[in-house]
Amino acid sequence: MRAQLSPYRLILSFIAIGALLLAPATARGTPNGFADLVEDLAPAVVSISSSQNVGSNFGENEQLRRFEDKLNNPAVSLGSGFIIDPSGIVVTNNHVIEGADEIKVTMEDGTEYDADPIGIDQETDLAVLQIRNAPRLPAVEFGDSRRLRVGDWVLAIGGPFGLGGSVSAGIVSAQNRDIRSGLYDDYIQTDAAINRGNSGGPLFNTDGEVVGINTAIFSQTGGSVGVGFAVPSELAEGIIRQLREFGETMRGWLGVNLAELSPEEARDYGLSDNKGAMVMTVRSNSPALRGGMQSQDFVIRYDGKEITEVRDLTRAVADTPVGKTVTIRVLREGRVVNLRVTIDRRETNFAALGSFELMQSDLPSGAAATSGLILQQPTMAIRDAFGLDSSVEGVVVTAVDPDSPAASVLRPGDVILELGYQPVENPDDLVERMEKLRNLNSGPLQIFVQRGDMMFYELIRP
Repeated sequence: MRAQLSPYRLILSFIAIGALLLAPATARGTPNGFADLVEDLAPAVVSISSSQNVGSNFGENEQLRRFEDKLNNPAVSLGSGFIIDPSGIVVTNNHVIEGADEIKVTMEDGTEYDADPIGIDQETDLAVLQIRNAPRLPAVEFGDSRRLRVGDWVLAIGGPFGLGGSVSAGIVSAQNRDIRSGLYDDYIQTDAAINRGNSGGPLFNTDGEVVGINTAIFSQTGGSVGVGFAVPSELAEGIIRQLREFGETMRGWLGVNLAELSPEEARDYGLSDNKGAMVMTVRSNSPALRGGMQSQDFVIRYDGKEITEVRDLTRAVADTPVGKTVTIRVLREGRVVNLRVTIDRRETNFAALGSFELMQSDLPSGAAATSGLILQQPTMAIRDAFGLDSSVEGVVVTAVDPDSPAASVLRPGDVILELGYQPVENPDDLVERMEKLRNLNSGPLQIFVQRGDMMFYELIRP
């Protein structure tokens, strides 16, 4: 005998069936596989190796050190990249090819080509290469990373640990991640396996478009623990376009030091909320000063875009074409003020004074050298050269030996504020303390660094 459903249960059954029928239209299921997609994309993904030659124009000790380095690490770096133009234009990470004398690009089928850098950007760790004598090669296209949603499927293709043509799949775990690696942090976080050697490789969406460039991982073991970071295509495309056109970036520069306010601090300033960026100082001879910006102005809109945090303003200024006049809306003592500011070029105002070799051979008065660094007091000339505020204290890094361990941590224009949580007063003080700790074999030292509008802790070998 068949059981009969009550009218109430019958209604619930129809609702459940209807929900199942509607589910495919409202949710995307797990893909059956990525084989067809990978087959189309993999030929445009390359492995990149870079090496340094032992030159004959160095002193005996320097030559010996480089020779030992070559024996221990004949390939300075090994990473991944991808072709964005059939003529052989390759995108990768700057740290994959930084300091290289020779760059080799290896295709999926094992064909190897020599390549030359077209341009690099240290701020976002991106580099563009040109393959020499390239035939027409397979290429991939960028997609719009702004359309990504947390939970979307993504693919990472590259050469982890020197293994070419490896594929991993995962999802977008988070967006707009700030991992404090630079001024323009805006990473896509993914749990697709990213390991050493994946650096510079593409992160694809399920339409086969590059939505990110795999750049960093968070790991306590050195291997993937499911927390990888990719530069979003929205940020990368503009930088890559500039590197191809000019061989360098052309970022906008406003000339202010910024801070975010807590809700309590916002109330103390008489603000209704803390969405925006507080101007702490306005640099001399800067676009901001010429445009009438003042200390304690609270920026809420920039060129028509709402500003909710410091990163919003930093990124918007950087993306502004040099020479463009923009409207900046600020709150000043309870009033809304609209300012007209003509944006300058950041790179011009942060230009280095000279190479490490030249400065070391003729050390400027009051400067000191240690661990591949030239250090100077923040005099008026130094502040003007690097666009530093008049209130800057500490010691300014004015040159960095590109072959030193410090080159991976510091760059000209950085200001060292503390060493081991103790304030740094002058170059000689810093050198003396570093040498003392070096003699004690203390290992890496923690320094507190100011870079532009950002401050962060780093480790450096003495």
